[in-house]
Amino acid sequence: MQTGNFFNGNFSEISEEFIEILKSDSNTRIERIISNGNISPENFWYDQNEWEWVIVLEGSAKLEFKSKVLELNRGDWVYIPEHEIHRVIYTSYNPPCVWLAVFGKSKV
Repeated sequence: MQTGNFFNGNFSEISEEFIEILKSDSNTRIERIISNGNISPENFWYDQNEWEWVIVLEGSAKLEFKSKVLELNRGDWVYIPEHEIHRVIYTSYNPPCVWLAVFGKSKV
C-alpha cells in the first residue's frame, strides 16, 4: 500500500513544470503534474502513443487542439485519444495548475 497527499509541497516558486509518477505498470501511468505558468514550447505539439485522461484539481489551463481551444478550470477533465495532436497554451500560476493525469495504452 502507498499513501500520500496530492497537495503537499510548495510549488509557488517553481519555474520548471513538476511531474511525479505516482504509479506505473506496462499499460497505465498515473502522474501528478504541477504547472506554474508553464506552457508547451512554440511550435511544439504532443502526438502521444497512448491515451490521456486529465483533470485540473486546482488552478486553470488551456489546451489547444488542431480544431479548437479547450479551457479547463478546477474540476474539469478531458479524455485525449492516442495521436490527438494538442499543446498546452496556458496554465495558471497563482494558484499553480495542479493536474492528475492518467495515461494508458489501448488493447489492439
